[in-house]
Amino acid sequence: MTVRAGLACCATAAVLTGCTQWTDGSALRAASEPPYHPPGIVDVDQVLLTQAQMQAITGGGPDLTIIPTMDGKSPVDIESLAESVPRDCRFVFAETDTFGTEFQDFHKISFQHPPRHALISEAAAAYLDDASAREAFNTLSAAVHRCADGPEGPYLVGEVDTDTDSLRTRPGRCGRDYRLKASVLAEVTFCGFPDSVPEIVMTNMLNKIPGG
Repeated sequence: MTVRAGLACCATAAVLTGCTQWTDGSALRAASEPPYHPPGIVDVDQVLLTQAQMQAITGGGPDLTIIPTMDGKSPVDIESLAESVPRDCRFVFAETDTFGTEFQDFHKISFQHPPRHALISEAAAAYLDDASAREAFNTLSAAVHRCADGPEGPYLVGEVDTDTDSLRTRPGRCGRDYRLKASVLAEVTFCGFPDSVPEIVMTNMLNKIPGG
């Protein structure tokens, strides 16, 4: 199982130990990725927290590192896993089902903390306008609730808490947090950290988003 699949596996409340492969090295960027973001669109690179900030918030220090190949400007779909779950649950393994395809800028970084068998990721998608971001969030929220009501809901989604601008799932000791602010949809996923950690990460990300 790849590290990317491992993170998705853990986000479904599977047992963390043995579900991932802890790896060494630095994150890589695809050579084809554009070195700029569209004019007039929120620069999501300015929304995400730095590695030093993530190390401080999680308390992981130098043991919290970016997972190689998991610092990307494009969503990743793990089709082999997405196809194995109900259609409304695809978002667990398919990031295009989470963020849609109409975003103008995107960035996701995943971190690992091997000593405590923990993982955390931060992501942000910027859309053309507030209405487009709202549509993406509403589509995701509807899918999450339908998945939760299905036979695999308890395992894949767990407890769901949502309102007009936020969405939270808690399958076991893992979780996913989504927040909508203006034209940006932000995501924090984690395993092995207390709820206070993703909450602080999300708050700091939202503080960097203009408007809303």
